[in-house]
Amino acid sequence: MSAARNKVLAEGKVLILGLGKEGIDSYKFFRKIFPKKILGLADQLEMKKLRRKIKKVNFHFGKNYLQSIKKYDVIIKTPGIPWKTIKPFLKKGQKITSQTEIFFENCPGKIIGITGTKGKGTTSSLIYQVLKERLKVHPVKFASQLFNRVNFVGNIGKPPLMLLLKSKPEDIFVYEISSHQLINLRQSPQIAVLLNIFPAHLEYFKNFKEYLKTKENITLWQRENDIFIYPKNISLLIDKLARKTRAEKITFSVKHRRADCYIKNGYIFYRKEKIFKTKDSPLVGDFNLLNIMPAVIIAKLFGIPAKKIANTIKNFKPLPYRLEFVGNYRGIKFYNDSLATIPEAAISAIKSFGSKLQTIILGGFNSNLYYKNLAREILKSKIKNLIFFPTVGERIWKEIIQNKKQGRGVPNHFFVTNMKEAVKIAFKETERAKTCLLSPAAPSFGTFRDYKERGDLFKKYVKIYGRKKTL
Repeated sequence: MSAARNKVLAEGKVLILGLGKEGIDSYKFFRKIFPKKILGLADQLEMKKLRRKIKKVNFHFGKNYLQSIKKYDVIIKTPGIPWKTIKPFLKKGQKITSQTEIFFENCPGKIIGITGTKGKGTTSSLIYQVLKERLKVHPVKFASQLFNRVNFVGNIGKPPLMLLLKSKPEDIFVYEISSHQLINLRQSPQIAVLLNIFPAHLEYFKNFKEYLKTKENITLWQRENDIFIYPKNISLLIDKLARKTRAEKITFSVKHRRADCYIKNGYIFYRKEKIFKTKDSPLVGDFNLLNIMPAVIIAKLFGIPAKKIANTIKNFKPLPYRLEFVGNYRGIKFYNDSLATIPEAAISAIKSFGSKLQTIILGGFNSNLYYKNLAREILKSKIKNLIFFPTVGERIWKEIIQNKKQGRGVPNHFFVTNMKEAVKIAFKETERAKTCLLSPAAPSFGTFRDYKERGDLFKKYVKIYGRKKTL
């Protein structure tokens, strides 16, 4: 760790705020560095096992856990706790930091940072997989430096701090970075990937402007010898950000052949080199080609041959909850897209299936997103059955009614309160050889604990009703 930061952490009183996966990793890290230091641990949940297992700790558990903030000099904040929540408890002179900030300041290796409102998990996993497969047989080279190990960290991978203790200059870190992890960063990764930006997490941020400002940190602090990878002409917001960065810019696009990575005659090309046949993609939809392209670019930057890249992508297993194929039951194909928590994700999913999509399950927690475009896409499609969860379900239905053309009919619609009921209706109303899709276009809070529980319940009841002879 840097000498200045080490001194602050060594001499000051340190509180680890939030004890999820990241928080526990932070505790282990600081205990390793400062074995005799008394640390503060705070969380809204009462964690009795932690009380019994660890020593030299001041615990602050329960509903008043935020009151402990004012007692400490340094706060290591978990991403899940919004800034606006802790702001009333802060005092002048305190240092607020995070795992991501500490890691970026001290990592000796190469960081590949990936962010975007949607798709970052898939892209990060692909980048990691293509580097990992190559490193099994051969070191990779970037800017005259050899690398012999790759780690997958961040939002979908491992927490990074314990890995930092053993990291070397020859290490690559593929870091999936959420907007929550980008907050207040003053350092960007050496290779930064930005996939897209849509309004999201507005229950966490004050407004879309604050969310956008946070996302900008993926490239805002890059230097001239760094690299920024982004989609060409897909968003005015991204184009504007690209003009701000000092890094070398590399672009990708499904539509624009003037991009560095593009599609031509059914193949993905990188700077005129044919890399991958699009029909061989295991991922559904054009939007997933945009998730594949940054992996192609980074693989070529590290000198990996096209044949090796194509083979890794072809054998890539799609991640759960992201247009995940559940199975064919009673002649109906079921797909689990529970991680589609914004309308743009649901729109992309609808376009991916075309006329085969007959039933879609939508709705969830209201986080003040914009649903008019989704309503219009539904009306343009061949969807016959809409199954809605509260409260966003009511909003989407109102938009459909308001946007339907005069004299034109609307799909059948059903309002439900649980997944069992939703899947039962889906089996009754969907014809054989057609597709049923869970793509909620909203967060899961309220009806479900999280998107994983929502997706798992969908899969559970699809399999239960799929095996029954009668409903």
